[in-house]
Amino acid sequence: MRESNFKRFVEVGRVVLVKSGSSAGNIAVITEVIDHNRAIIDGPTTSVPRQSFTFKHFTLIPLRITKLPRAVGTGVVKKYLEKESIVERWNQSSWDKKQAAIQKRRSLNDFGRFQIVLAKKQRRDAVRKIVAKESKT
Repeated sequence: MRESNFKRFVEVGRVVLVKSGSSAGNIAVITEVIDHNRAIIDGPTTSVPRQSFTFKHFTLIPLRITKLPRAVGTGVVKKYLEKESIVERWNQSSWDKKQAAIQKRRSLNDFGRFQIVLAKKQRRDAVRKIVAKESKT
């Protein structure tokens, strides 16, 4: 029997990244699977209210709460999140850092984008000089 290529599954305790709505960009936990299209998510420490959410509006992330009982209340979810320090692990992940960089880049004005272009030119010029110097020797 072949091993599955999939590593992240829709399951109780799976941490998800909300992609749409007022809580977009925050993480939550699946507390109950309703059917093949929806699940109940809850994010008491990340200001995501307990609600029914469709799968296409969130992304499964590698983090997961182990042994979370089905259909537990917000208080229990908060206890498990703090016990396994899920929010801290998410904040240290490269995925969250990349999301923050994208958000910062989107919020720049025209002058900020111009400064980035100049910084890239300076970096590119410095790399070219070092490569040219190394190739001569």
